[in-house]
Amino acid sequence: MSFLFQDRFMRILFIVSVILMAVNLYAIFFVAPMVPEQHWAQKIFYVHVPIAWSGFLSYFIVMVAGILFFIKRDSFWDRVGLAAAEIGTLFVALVLITGPIWATPIWGKPWIWEPRLTTTLILFLIYMGYFMLRKFGGHPERVARYAAVLGILAFLDVPLIFYSVKFWAPQYQLHPQVEMAQQPEGILQSFLFSMLTFTILYILMLLFRVKILNFQYKLKTKNV
Repeated sequence: MSFLFQDRFMRILFIVSVILMAVNLYAIFFVAPMVPEQHWAQKIFYVHVPIAWSGFLSYFIVMVAGILFFIKRDSFWDRVGLAAAEIGTLFVALVLITGPIWATPIWGKPWIWEPRLTTTLILFLIYMGYFMLRKFGGHPERVARYAAVLGILAFLDVPLIFYSVKFWAPQYQLHPQVEMAQQPEGILQSFLFSMLTFTILYILMLLFRVKILNFQYKLKTKNV
C-alpha cells in the first residue's frame, strides 16, 4: 500500500491530519470548558457534531458523484461515489454510537425515538441497502447506474434530518439543541477547531479510498 504515499500532497495531508487530531484531542479534554449539567459526557459534543457534519458532507459527495456519473458516463465518478458512501456510512455509524453516549445523562436513557435520531437511523439503513445493491445487484454497469440513482435520492434525507427540529411539533423535539452563543467562553473555538480537524481527516480518507479503488480498477481491467 506504499503507493498511497507516493503523492507529496497526500503525505503532507496525512501529517497535518495527525498533528491536528492530536491537538484537537488535547483541546477537547484539557482546554474546552466543562458544562456543569452534562459533565464529561459533553466532551462527546466535540466529536459527535463534526463526524455528523463529515458524514453528511460525504453523502453530498455521493449525490454529486452520481450526477456527474450520468453526465460524463465515466466510471471514475462511480468509484468516487462508492468511496464517499463507505466513509459517510462509517461516520454516520459513529454518530449513532456517540449520540446515545452524549444523550444518556440528558435523557436518562441512550435512545429515544425522536425525529432527528429516527431520520438519521433511516439514512443509515438506506445506505445498508445501497451496499447490498453494490454487492448483489448483478452486472457492474447496471449496479453503477442504480447506485448513482439511490445515492442521489438518499441525500434528500439529509436536509430532512437537519430541519427535523422545525418540521415536528416542539413536544417531539428531544434532541439536544446547542446554542453556541449561550455556551461558556472557549467552547466555540474548540468546536470550530474540531470541525476543521475532522473535515481535513475526511478529505484525507476520501482521497485514500478513491486512490485504492482506482488502483483496484486498473488491476482488474489489466487482467481482463
